[in-house]
Amino acid sequence: MSGVVHTDYSGDGLDESALAATPLEQVARWLAEAEARQAERGDVPEPRALSVATVDRAGRPNVRTVLLRFLDGRGPGFVTDLGSAKSVEISATGGVAASLTWPSMYRSVRFRGTATALGRDEVADYFVARPWGSRISAWASHQSRPVRGRAELEAAYAGAAARFPDTGSPDDVPVPDGWGGWRVACDEVELWAGRRDRLHDRLVLARVGPGGLDDAAAWAVHRRQP
Repeated sequence: MSGVVHTDYSGDGLDESALAATPLEQVARWLAEAEARQAERGDVPEPRALSVATVDRAGRPNVRTVLLRFLDGRGPGFVTDLGSAKSVEISATGGVAASLTWPSMYRSVRFRGTATALGRDEVADYFVARPWGSRISAWASHQSRPVRGRAELEAAYAGAAARFPDTGSPDDVPVPDGWGGWRVACDEVELWAGRRDRLHDRLVLARVGPGGLDDAAAWAVHRRQP
């Protein structure tokens, strides 16, 4: 078929012998390398962009992109409006999949598991670290709900800004009651590394026992065909 563009992936791949001791260490390593490459070359925009997939009550899939805000032994986490479509779907089914993708590095990470709500203290600690304008947006936007136009959204923002003026204090905008986040308690983490001729590396870390992403004994490694 004419017009087809083929790009051969010249990545370094990933061998079992090069894996870090735990899933957390491996994902954190790749994330740090993506952030460093963005700082040096500028070809990995938003290294923390996290695609989050859910399903609704009818089993229809839905996907959107958020930002990875938490990563520790408990799993990757993100913040959102608790009334958003993603939150409603997570609350209904619990199932979630998410992925980090860095095309210029020929790498991606897939997470699969069950979403659990972030603790309120953790949400509050993160909220005060956001820029003032981002905190105001959390009040102005009722995420996923219809809006008649841009003007209505900007008017809501102006109203919230007037209600909570910027004083330079992290406490000048309170955390909205309906604002929170989710963490993915993973059952599976897949590391994908592109190679030439489509013979990519896919190493899967599958849960075999209790423990977090920082517990090596909780995970077994196997390879999938590309």
